Amino acid sequence: MIRRLFIGSVWLYFALLLVGPILYLAVHSFDEGIAAFWNEVTRPDALHGFLLTIEITAIVLVLNLIFGTITALVLVRQHFIGRTILSGVIDLPFSVSPVIAGFMLILLFGPETILGTFFGTLGVKVLFAMPAMVLATLFATFPFVVRELTPLLQTIGTDAEEAARTLGANEWQVFLKVTLPMLRWGFVYGATLTVARAIGEFGAVLVVSGNILLVTQTATLHIYQSYVDFNYVGANAVALQDAQQDRLAIREA
Repeated sequence: MIRRLFIGSVWLYFALLLVGPILYLAVHSFDEGIAAFWNEVTRPDALHGFLLTIEITAIVLVLNLIFGTITALVLVRQHFIGRTILSGVIDLPFSVSPVIAGFMLILLFGPETILGTFFGTLGVKVLFAMPAMVLATLFATFPFVVRELTPLLQTIGTDAEEAARTLGANEWQVFLKVTLPMLRWGFVYGATLTVARAIGEFGAVLVVSGNILLVTQTATLHIYQSYVDFNYVGANAVALQDAQQDRLAIREA
């Protein structure tokens, strides 16, 4: 009896938090019919939002896999002063609001700042453009790959790598043929979390993008703008499509 009660509680919790909102989106996306739903998800601004979201997610995923792996290797395999501080700083995105992260980017790359002036002289637009949106999403997603790989590296140790070196393998061969295969599930989980977070990022991207229609408006910003404009069918339709895109991206990752 108690076992069934626990199982039922888990299913109820799952239904309230996940199934319920998705069903709500699915129902209200078709309030005005299938034609209205299709019209909303195929609008130029909606399609641009989907495409921009995919581009940012792909860039962030690649960068996180590369630099997240390097960071995890440094934290586990290297001993240096400040390693504990660095490890704590990596978790900063978990405790800092994304809006604050976006505001910090504005303070760093504003037109009157050193970095803003430097990139301005080079003709590179950071704020209210793709670079700032990528940086904001990187800030929000960076810990995921690192935190998935760190315990794996600690668990596997260095015995297999040392054995490969004694057999004549160079450092690249050791890394590619010994270390990476043992970390594959860490990459899978880290990539899954990164993709899910990047697709759904809102606060930091809203601050640094300017939410410019057909320029810097991602799918989540399009949903927000549709809701503000009282276009509830459009907001629900794009949100449902975005949730589907998120699910497919996670499956592929």
